[in-house]
Amino acid sequence: MKKFIILILIITASCIFDSKEYLKIGTNVWPGYEPLYLARELGYLKNIPVHLVEYSSASQVLRAYRNRRINGAALTLDEVLLLKDYGFEPVVVLVMDISNGADVIIGRKGINSVKDLKGKKIGVENTALGAYVLTRALEKYGLSVKQVKVIPLEVDEHYRWFKEGKVDAVVTFEPVKSKLLREGGKIIFDSSQIPGEIVDVLVVERDFLTKSPHVVKSVISSWFKAVDFMKNRKEEALKIIAEREHISPEELEKAYRGMIIPDRKTNIKLVDTGEPELKKVAKKLLKIMRQKKIISKEYIDIDSLFYTNIPVER
Repeated sequence: MKKFIILILIITASCIFDSKEYLKIGTNVWPGYEPLYLARELGYLKNIPVHLVEYSSASQVLRAYRNRRINGAALTLDEVLLLKDYGFEPVVVLVMDISNGADVIIGRKGINSVKDLKGKKIGVENTALGAYVLTRALEKYGLSVKQVKVIPLEVDEHYRWFKEGKVDAVVTFEPVKSKLLREGGKIIFDSSQIPGEIVDVLVVERDFLTKSPHVVKSVISSWFKAVDFMKNRKEEALKIIAEREHISPEELEKAYRGMIIPDRKTNIKLVDTGEPELKKVAKKLLKIMRQKKIISKEYIDIDSLFYTNIPVER
């Protein structure tokens, strides 16, 4: 009996240890993150100690990271800066996608431009990205956030609130974007009007990266393998991903036209150099987030944000 109890304790302790050694990556539903799930579907992540944990919104991903339920995440660059502000040490190891029209503001019938948003109710996810897109759109058309009514909405509420007429416009992205367009919504602003300012990245908490760089390297290699699969077997990849995203392959293909998925060479240029290009974008974002009082810390070390020693296949 004692041996049995000891065996249970050993197994339990082993399970706890193993769970701590796993890279747990949190994501929300977004086509730009799908190569990770495609890699899992195709078996590329087999034998790699990694768990993909899906949440319904970016807000939930951030919450999980702050609660230490995950130690890696697919996030926008502004969300990474928020984690730094909260006292965490996320390190950017990969640029997953660059929004080039994928993030949008969609208005109801009768709203034909950003200028028409004055005095209107706008649904926005309660994240820095939502605030950033709305602020930049309004600025470009001579308006301020004070001139509109911001309604905080989780992503999974965008469709229902728009359809029921509870908001006049929403700041959103796929797969909600396609659904709203089918309901008669009209795109009045998209991220192609602010090129290079909205970037999705994969981050890993520094302590895990320091202890298990080989795990992160394997995940990155699997990511690029999945991206290559998407290029070489496009129809098959679109079918697999569209089923997960609950949209048609045609809608998914259209969504991918609104973003750039950087290849290995571009990733090295953006992240893995002595002076990564993404640092310039991060500094610009940080400045805007300070102006909008989204960031509270007086100093955030941008230089430590990028890990330049992870070998990426060249």
